[in-house]
Amino acid sequence: MKFKAEIDVMPLDALLDPQGKAVTGSMKNIGLEAIDGVRVGRHVRLFVEADSSVVAETMVEEACKKLLANQIMESYSYQIEEV
Repeated sequence: MKFKAEIDVMPLDALLDPQGKAVTGSMKNIGLEAIDGVRVGRHVRLFVEADSSVVAETMVEEACKKLLANQIMESYSYQIEEV
């Protein structure tokens, strides 16, 4: 079976996000003062061949923990669907 995983990796709320701060400042510069608190992260899409959704989820979880997210500085969430 083939599964698609959509993964979002974001900086932890307790940490500074210089890129998000720069984007927030730019919003004000282009007249969008009502937009505030921007946080910038990454979106990763990947495909997994697995026997079941449980196996696919285990593989995605391992990929997130070991490679895609630095758990000291980032959090992650994902959704998996069969394709």
